[in-house]
Amino acid sequence: MKISIITPSFNQGRFIERTIKSVLDQRGDFELEYIVFDGGSTDNTLDILREYEGRIDWKSEPDTGQIDAINKGFRRATGDVVGWINSDDLLQPGALALVKQVFENDPNLQWVHGRCDIIDEHDRVIRNVISAYKHWCAGRYSYSRLLRENFISQMTVFWRRSLFDKVGLLDPELPLAFDYDLWLRFGKISDPRYLKDRLACFRWYQTSKSGSNYQKQFKENYRVAEKHAPEQRWMLFVKRLRAACFVTGYKIMSLRRNAL
Repeated sequence: MKISIITPSFNQGRFIERTIKSVLDQRGDFELEYIVFDGGSTDNTLDILREYEGRIDWKSEPDTGQIDAINKGFRRATGDVVGWINSDDLLQPGALALVKQVFENDPNLQWVHGRCDIIDEHDRVIRNVISAYKHWCAGRYSYSRLLRENFISQMTVFWRRSLFDKVGLLDPELPLAFDYDLWLRFGKISDPRYLKDRLACFRWYQTSKSGSNYQKQFKENYRVAEKHAPEQRWMLFVKRLRAACFVTGYKIMSLRRNAL
């Protein structure tokens, strides 16, 4: 089995080598294709990528942002199973071996996702309550629950290339909820399998895309759910209320973090 991993990159020299190592250090009976599309970084990112020449298929050129880079990677990927990890996140040891085993054991399985830790700039695990809540939700999956709330951690998601061929590329009109839109498109075709093992780490910090734009992200998530289920007005109402609660919770956590 061949597994393709895509990483979009732009001026993430602070973190990207940790990401690269977490992918290249994966061990198991599979072929790894690791593709990095960089948007023309001006920091030390290119120096780091050159150090892994021959182990990474990488290219640096101007693009229109993260979605463009990921879509370029998807077009280039040749693996049976595909996933992407951003240039500040990490794969957990053994993640790809487990993913390979699960897909190999069930030929009908189309996509999987797993448990995710949240880490800070220094790789310290933080926000355990959020991780535990997502773990609880993921173990009780239904498409209607996914419409109400995006509890799937992007960096833990892997799918068969055949499924991706059915749903198409990421939507560039959704800069903050393009992954959520993809899960809902996947979910219309097949339910995922949730793996309770820790597959990846999501890095949260104040200036990260998620850390600085969470309010806009919740609004965009609402628009995505409305696009996929416009007739479910009650569900959308509940989703709006839940989003307001989560935004309040994130604000409180940010205030507490800043006070430390």
